[in-house]
Amino acid sequence: MSNDLKAASVEEMKQQSRRTLNEWLESCTRNKKIARNTVAIGIVVLDHLRCTCPATREQVISQGGEVSGARSGLRTILESYDIPRTYLKEVTTRQGHQDGQRLFEQFEWGRTLTEMPAETREELLLELIADLRDLANKWLQRPNLRFDIDRRQAPTTWVNIIVENAKGRSGGVVEQQLVGAKLARRFKGIDIPNHPAHAGDKQTERAGDFAISHLVYHVTSAPSRDVLQKCAQNIKAGLLPLLLIPREQENKARILAQDEGIDKDLTIIAIEDFVALNIIELATEEKKDFFSVLKEILKLYNERLAEVETDLSLRIEVR
Repeated sequence: MSNDLKAASVEEMKQQSRRTLNEWLESCTRNKKIARNTVAIGIVVLDHLRCTCPATREQVISQGGEVSGARSGLRTILESYDIPRTYLKEVTTRQGHQDGQRLFEQFEWGRTLTEMPAETREELLLELIADLRDLANKWLQRPNLRFDIDRRQAPTTWVNIIVENAKGRSGGVVEQQLVGAKLARRFKGIDIPNHPAHAGDKQTERAGDFAISHLVYHVTSAPSRDVLQKCAQNIKAGLLPLLLIPREQENKARILAQDEGIDKDLTIIAIEDFVALNIIELATEEKKDFFSVLKEILKLYNERLAEVETDLSLRIEVR
């Protein structure tokens, strides 16, 4: 084969590789978004192919179907490509690992890449990783949640504005951290635990999101049968569970509670009411205006968020 034909063949393979990545990203786009887990797993897959090409399934996929390096080693891999370690601690979703396996398959585990010179393959893989890094940086540059609050309105309206605007963006993070901040402000002498919102109760061996004496708080943006069954378990254990959900989810939560036969034993409260009532009570007790108490709770919210969460764009600013 002449040098011109070789060069044309290599260029076609490079173009095909770019198409493969773009088609994979398009297939991973859900609700018009590409998840952090997807971007991170893509980088891990391409990093594997830089190190071993071709790779075998046994080398890169665990028996449980997880892509190696996507958990404990993820932050080191991300940092090696100038992506802050705080972008994502580890790929925990099953979908993320399935996406990664599909990318390996679409690249035929790297077999097609071995047909080009090693130096060219290295340049191409770094280029593809740079495309994913651009997506990560766009995500990292998202602005904080900012709200103009009309101080003439009721505190329930303020909290509703926050919860409504977090919908579809935080995946329950804002709701849990807001409740945690409210509890920390209300019970200053008690250590209120602070866990990442997506750390499951089983993973952390806890009864719920927050526990104070015999009270167990369960916070969710979308009540499911699983959380209602957890509440039922706590009732059987002699604890007093409180289920905190956005107001629009209140009817659904009550129906699920009836299905589980615990509607008479479970306290269900809208997050908007739960937080707003405390703002009113604390302001009255401490002779402060409602807005200053809201800002104190949000200060605690931002501090607690920064301690355990990776999506710092969920910090809240009000004015």
